[in-house]
Amino acid sequence: MEGEIQHKWVKTNGVKIHIAEQQGTGGPLVLLLHGFPEIWYSWRHQIPFLANHGYHVVAPDLRGYGDSDSPISPSSYTMLHIVADLLGLLDYFGEPTAFVVGIDWGAAAAWHLSLFRPDRVKGVVCLSVPYFPRDPNTKPTDSFRRSFGEDFYACQFQEPGRAETAFARYDYLTVMKKYLLVGRIDNLVAPEGMEMIDYLPTPSMLPPWITEEELQVYADKFQESGFTGPFNYYRAMDLNWELLAPWQGAKITVPAKFIIGKKDIGFETLGTREYIEGSIFRALVPDIKVVILDGHHFIQLEKPQEVSNEILSFLQDNSSDQ
Repeated sequence: MEGEIQHKWVKTNGVKIHIAEQQGTGGPLVLLLHGFPEIWYSWRHQIPFLANHGYHVVAPDLRGYGDSDSPISPSSYTMLHIVADLLGLLDYFGEPTAFVVGIDWGAAAAWHLSLFRPDRVKGVVCLSVPYFPRDPNTKPTDSFRRSFGEDFYACQFQEPGRAETAFARYDYLTVMKKYLLVGRIDNLVAPEGMEMIDYLPTPSMLPPWITEEELQVYADKFQESGFTGPFNYYRAMDLNWELLAPWQGAKITVPAKFIIGKKDIGFETLGTREYIEGSIFRALVPDIKVVILDGHHFIQLEKPQEVSNEILSFLQDNSSDQ
């Protein structure tokens, strides 16, 4: 099925976005949005599965990643920029609406596309990262520092060049092993004075759901593109917070499903479980179904068939009256 995936570049919002595309038999457009540190290839299990069920599947490399353009300035990585890129993809394909599926930073993009332009979204499926309310009083980096200290990974990523220099001490395959396979939240808080990449353990064995060859695909692509683009998503967090003030308290009104692994980083320790099962999340996303699977953060890789089935059932449930 890999041979049926087509690759092209789309000019949108001032950048060129690389997409992997597989056409079904006339079904709705489905965008699959990856997270950090990933590329379109993270959806390699879901792309042919959904296309074989008739859907038009498009998995972009988000700006800053893979074969897409990577603007230098962190201010070019706000959710306004990312959502504008995605709207440009819908316009390119001539689709007034689409389903959108995202994980990690891709989930943030999917939530905000649904927030900003619900008229363009048939439904949203997000993995691993729920839609969080904006704290009106505290910037994200201040919140992270208060909770985890200066050496939390997202805080270390703030200083331009710092994480790039640290990552450069390792080959790209090792970097991917450290970050794609991180298992615990305490692994993401380095001891004082130590760089995050140095603190993260390198797994001695790979889990059964990913191979050395698959990790090498990521490594080769990041060796070409570097990590500045991905880091810039973190460096734009506080700017995002400022720009999103007009949407304070706004709801996601489109049909939604949220999928998370019960072994995900912080699921228990950060209170994510209580949040997604509580009233605030459901008030912000009224039409939400929550699914908890037996897996970790990159659940679409670890449990590909279960995730694919959950996505498909959502698409089918929300396609009949479209």
